[in-house]
Amino acid sequence: MFRALVLEKGADGAALASVQEVDEARLPEGEVTVAVEYSTLNYKDGLCLSANGGGLVRSYPHVAGVDFAGVVEASSDPRYSAGDRVVLTGWRVGEVHWGGYATRARVRADWLVPLPATISTRDAMAVGTAGFTAMLAVMALEDHGLTPAAGEVLVTGAAGGVGSVAVAVLAARGYQVAAVTGRPETEPYLRALGASRIIPRADLAETVKRPLESEVWAGCIDAVGGAMLARVLGQMKHRASVAAVGLAGGAALPATVIPFLLRGVNLLGIDSVLSPLSERLRAWGRIASELPMAKLAAMVTEVGLAEVPALGAAILRGEVQGRIVVDVRR
Repeated sequence: MFRALVLEKGADGAALASVQEVDEARLPEGEVTVAVEYSTLNYKDGLCLSANGGGLVRSYPHVAGVDFAGVVEASSDPRYSAGDRVVLTGWRVGEVHWGGYATRARVRADWLVPLPATISTRDAMAVGTAGFTAMLAVMALEDHGLTPAAGEVLVTGAAGGVGSVAVAVLAARGYQVAAVTGRPETEPYLRALGASRIIPRADLAETVKRPLESEVWAGCIDAVGGAMLARVLGQMKHRASVAAVGLAGGAALPATVIPFLLRGVNLLGIDSVLSPLSERLRAWGRIASELPMAKLAAMVTEVGLAEVPALGAAILRGEVQGRIVVDVRR
């Protein structure tokens, strides 16, 4: 038996979450069984925990949690042995496949990444999909030529999980970071992470008729999408890049192609779910060496399994700051 936060359909069709003892025989197929120690909370987790599973959950009963870190209990794959510390993000785990809101998980070996020796399982979940995505975004911008000398880098949705890690990593690498937030009370938090300038969300939320504005940003990590992304594209410097990581402001993009044609702006899509192992190893290696762990600790709130459903609703309302780490053992 193991402990899990189980989602079930109620009589009215709504998903109900409760902490239960579950028979290990109910675990899905996979080559590796992991004793999970920590999971985390991402926006996608909030969707999975919502009334209709956010359109992501395929069947019930279900165990959500798109990330987890723990220790291998058993493996039929030679790449992993009992006692190995591993981390998992993405691969539709927690959506289609049972996920990390449990003390035990069974998954395909291909989905796991060996945890760098300097990162604890708790710190791995302080990073989670949000931090992993932020590092992929930084890597993509730098692969397209971004350097600290190029100028100011914009981070939208900066007080959220992806934004928080992005601000910390960029600042640690010597970039001047402008952080966009709709919550003025988060300014001290963002400055502590390394933001050199705070921009009220309202300053960028309004659409303009001009397809191009003054060149301001050397790069951008955008977690908002929608009208804000369209506005930012028109403010990018010549041949600068935007790494798109989210759609908190909407999936539509009311933009023109002018920034791409006249300024050579690049819009880079960041896919953290199906990224290949080589890219994952590179990103986790850089996280281990470049993410300031003291700043990471300042982002974290730790909770138990029973607290997750309420926080899932809160993250969908934009009320969660920084990173939530879930100790699945309590």
